[in-house]
Amino acid sequence: MLNQPLIALVNSVLGTGKQTASGNYAYHCPFCNHHKPKLEVNMKENAKGENPWHCWVCDRKGKKVYQLFKAVEAHPDKITELNSIVKYTGPEKIVETVNKLTLPKEFKAFKDIPKSDIEGRHALAYLKSRGITEEDILKYNIGYCTSGPYKKMIVIPSYDAEGKLNYFTARNFDKNSTLKYKNPSVSRDIIPFELFINWNIPLILCEGPFDAISIKRNVVPLLGKNIQTKLMKKIVMSSVDKIYIALDKDAQKQALQFCERLLNEGKEVYLVDMKDKDPSEMGFENFTKLIQETYPLTFSELMGKKLFL
Repeated sequence: MLNQPLIALVNSVLGTGKQTASGNYAYHCPFCNHHKPKLEVNMKENAKGENPWHCWVCDRKGKKVYQLFKAVEAHPDKITELNSIVKYTGPEKIVETVNKLTLPKEFKAFKDIPKSDIEGRHALAYLKSRGITEEDILKYNIGYCTSGPYKKMIVIPSYDAEGKLNYFTARNFDKNSTLKYKNPSVSRDIIPFELFINWNIPLILCEGPFDAISIKRNVVPLLGKNIQTKLMKKIVMSSVDKIYIALDKDAQKQALQFCERLLNEGKEVYLVDMKDKDPSEMGFENFTKLIQETYPLTFSELMGKKLFL
């Protein structure tokens, strides 16, 4: 059952909210000031007497309205009134996790490859067969391993906006290997290649790092077929107004979901017809031409494409 006195009190602090689902009310977030009501407060107390709240854009969240009121510096009278409405108002402990990811200790940079390193030469030949240039290798700090868990694998690091390692992808360059990829056991909820992204110009989304390297210009690889939460929030909050979605044919359902989400956020969305090829197969020039021939997606076109999935 919804706590009606609590709804009235929160409305008096945050402004009139809009009921959504599962007992939630949505408000304009006072922390990120997003133009849409993205801060949701659950008005139905759980078994512990808590009312969880969360802004999906800036990710501010808590389990108690007390914490929300303190964060927005609500008037003391409002907090006193809150004490008489909810069961528990005490502060909660905030736990932060630290990503201690490092490159494999066996990692070797291609710029240091000796002529006697046969496996290193094979790795370099594999990269060239994928259209990767020496400039790309230096830009992305691409390396390889000849021993350890990532033996016979190309390693492509990803760095955040501050230049800190936030992920890496390892791809086997041995044609006879059955294990093609091996990635670190850390969260993928990051912004891949963030160090190279300009959030004020059109952005391209593709699937893998080799695709992104081939595209070259302001591109984020999804490391799969889904947009992780952190990346979606960054796109929504950024000044980027044009988004190009270039996923393989087998990911069209996900691509259309992303298109709809971003169109609803007021972005201009371009769904790139990949013609059964990925960007690394097309090459930079052909992909760039394809981008230039792609027109903005409309809601009616989106609905039509969804009908034929």
